[in-house]
Amino acid sequence: MGGGARLTIRTVAADPRSAGLLADAHALGVHSVTAIDVADVVFFAEELPPAAQAAIEAVLVDPLLQQGSWEVPVGGVETALLPGVTDPAATAVQLAMATIGLPHVGVATGARFEPHGDVNAADRAALAHRLLANDVIERWADGPIEPHFVDEHATADHSVDHVDVRDLDDEALQALSRERGLSLDLAELHAVAAHFRTAGRAPTDVELETLAQTWSEHCSHKTFRARITTPDGTEVTPLLRQLRAATDAINAPFLRSAFVGNAGIVSFSEGRTLAVKAETHNHPSAIEPFGGANTGVGGVIRDVMGAAHHPIAVTDILCFGPTDTDPEGLPDGVLHPRLVERGVIEGVADYGNKIGLPTVAGAVLYDPGYTANPLVYAGCIGVAREGDWELPGPQPGDLVVVLGGRTGRDGLRGATFSSATMDATTGDVAGASVQIGDPITEKLLIDVLQECIGLYTAITDCGAGGLSSAVGEMAEGVGADVDMALAPLKYPGLRPWEIWLSEAQERMVMAVPPEQWGTLDERCRRRGVEATVLGTFTGDGLLRVRAGDLTVLELDTHFLHDGRPQRSMVAELPSPPRGAAEPPACPDPAATLLALLAHPNIASKERVVRRYDHEIRGTSVVRPLVGAAHDGHADGVVLAEPAERHGVALGIGVNPWYGIVDPEHMAHAVVDEAIRNVVAVGADPAKVALLDNFSWGDPRRPSTLGELVAAVQGCCDAAAAHAAPFVSGKDSLNNEYLGSDGQRHAVPPTLVITAMAHVPDADQVVTPDLKGAGNLLVLLGRTHTEFGGSHFALVHDLPLECGPVPAPDPDAPARYRALHAALATGRVRACHDLSEGGLAVASAEMAIAGRLGVRIDTLPHADIATGLFAESNSRFLCEVAPGDVDWFLGAVGGTALVVGRVTGDGRLTMPGVDLPLEAAVTAFTGGHR
Repeated sequence: MGGGARLTIRTVAADPRSAGLLADAHALGVHSVTAIDVADVVFFAEELPPAAQAAIEAVLVDPLLQQGSWEVPVGGVETALLPGVTDPAATAVQLAMATIGLPHVGVATGARFEPHGDVNAADRAALAHRLLANDVIERWADGPIEPHFVDEHATADHSVDHVDVRDLDDEALQALSRERGLSLDLAELHAVAAHFRTAGRAPTDVELETLAQTWSEHCSHKTFRARITTPDGTEVTPLLRQLRAATDAINAPFLRSAFVGNAGIVSFSEGRTLAVKAETHNHPSAIEPFGGANTGVGGVIRDVMGAAHHPIAVTDILCFGPTDTDPEGLPDGVLHPRLVERGVIEGVADYGNKIGLPTVAGAVLYDPGYTANPLVYAGCIGVAREGDWELPGPQPGDLVVVLGGRTGRDGLRGATFSSATMDATTGDVAGASVQIGDPITEKLLIDVLQECIGLYTAITDCGAGGLSSAVGEMAEGVGADVDMALAPLKYPGLRPWEIWLSEAQERMVMAVPPEQWGTLDERCRRRGVEATVLGTFTGDGLLRVRAGDLTVLELDTHFLHDGRPQRSMVAELPSPPRGAAEPPACPDPAATLLALLAHPNIASKERVVRRYDHEIRGTSVVRPLVGAAHDGHADGVVLAEPAERHGVALGIGVNPWYGIVDPEHMAHAVVDEAIRNVVAVGADPAKVALLDNFSWGDPRRPSTLGELVAAVQGCCDAAAAHAAPFVSGKDSLNNEYLGSDGQRHAVPPTLVITAMAHVPDADQVVTPDLKGAGNLLVLLGRTHTEFGGSHFALVHDLPLECGPVPAPDPDAPARYRALHAALATGRVRACHDLSEGGLAVASAEMAIAGRLGVRIDTLPHADIATGLFAESNSRFLCEVAPGDVDWFLGAVGGTALVVGRVTGDGRLTMPGVDLPLEAAVTAFTGGHR
């Protein structure tokens, strides 16, 4: 390379990335390659003297595990980031160089891949396109690549465009929305035009982009706030109002804040509050899986920080297409599910592990409906002292302060991008919507915010819409005046709208009283966190944005937040099958059980879970993996601070296959699943808080909206039944992909419910692994012939509509209370909820986790398929010592049934099934133990 230097860093032993890349290469059809060596590359914009090279190598290369070379290699395939994409590793190298006293030089990073075998240029190009590089954020070269360095000498650009919308007709308005990616409908465009006609001027590009961001589906939830009617004219209560009304009616004494601010807040124990939030990052993860998932985790952590709580744990729920999808059958522009899965999992692990938070709960689902539209849900919980989170809000005269990372072009128009349907051009036009995270900077933010309690009157994060969203929301009803020329930039040359709308990560905005600024600034400097005053909150209700002396935005915050016309929509409600159905045939229950245990949705997720650190902070009591070999999946997880008796449990409920058949009963079922997952580990069902996260298709299609309406009804009914309030939520709509052939690919109706519950005694938690031969197995709950949307249907290629979806059990709340009281005594040895695969799968999972045998002698239904594999709601399988059975049956009530016992013979025995336990273990783990 001319005029610079490069350091190539290789591992001494086999690089663990190589085996995964080789497997992916073969799966994607490049069979000529026999091995792929991997190296990391650091580029320097200037030649470095030998002493500087030695000093840098001493910092970047581990002499025991790695080797460094300053020679330019030959051949191979190399990748590097596109200009403008954030390169956190390069920034870290520059910081290290400054720390050891080396002069500042431009730095960039990349990767090198050396495929072996009978690999020609066409094979290398196929590897690069399909596996090694993501064209949205990276470029590649056949051989050594020439790096791009940040232009640190570009001149500032304070120019704005005036876009006169006042006299445009409908066609021109819609064309403008498409051209600028505004994602506004015609009524909204008319409202914008009318506002500026009244103002007597044309809007600036900054104002147009700000309105588009604020009014986007992602930020304003316009479907959940819409006026909805059915075809016969019946009006449906707005969906968000329904969820809030359900929570208000419950009036839970532990609830502190719901549907307000960045996260829901509860108090399960005296003197402490918990904040909880879950978000989606679906569209970004579809086009750049690592960055999308990485910043999804970072963003939801900042949501909890924006609720003035200290983050303590992370969750993730991931939905992918089948990893064995034929690459030739993918729609144009769609990444292969294997690449999406690998990138997303790496992104989640990278952020959570580096920031020092345990990733403790989640799920991984596979379905063809997620091939073009993967879903990535990230959640976070945080803790605060009672009262610390109650802030007065911005006061006139308070300073507008941004702190954390600097602003760049990454993440532009992310809010509007996430509100639109994707197609084959999405990756090309939305590359600037992808952000790259920097967890180390965010860790510094977490630390400094702990030291700044009491120094600010309001705080929020720069999420979708960046400063536009953060300052705009904080200024509602108050007003603010800010200067974009003061914003710290990653590099010069950004225009005002880019600075204002950038979704560059790791940034928070505060309202700081002037008298507290000096203290806050000093504490930030001590922690190495950059804090900058951008302006003030004014008290006049106007949002003004300047670029130096040039005013680029002036909007009344009332119009900004309340001027969007309410959307009117039509919903066609579904008519699901709910009548009695004949049970399906099951000629070979043993084969069915093995097929279920091997199904990707039921099989072990240990390979994913082990990528995440779930022990850091030392608070994990019930971990994601439990049992004799630490490979059984817990129903929920329990966290407890050291030396504290009480804890908090987290559980997840999700089942999109039910949603395809019966969205209302699906919603009730996944609420029930999330609650029973926390009850199964010892949580109190009287102290459960819920989060709802909807990922749906295009709600402008009446049938799709009807499914959403039905699901919200199911949520509200389930919350009321269990007296468990919803405290926060998020809707991600328009999860569709329009193929170049005109075919629409929509996700199945996917609702993720997170349950957070109080554990009164963390010493009395329960896990699902069997504990001792001779103990008896007791089934709680009723079993019905309910196979709609079941995994029995999936493994037998039956229509998902082959029967009704499991119906709500009106006795579930009382059963959960009785079970909790029994678990609190410590006399129940194991407990597991029944979900996918029914009794047969639940008992096999308990046996696998405990490495003990099971004998099921009595089925809860006369039909063998129903008794073994039906997925009826609100059921548990409990292990109890023989001497405690009579007590337990009396404690939990009339639906309890002794169905079998734990054995020491290493076999799974039940009607129609007699298998060695090792066969079940192999099916469940895929032989990877």
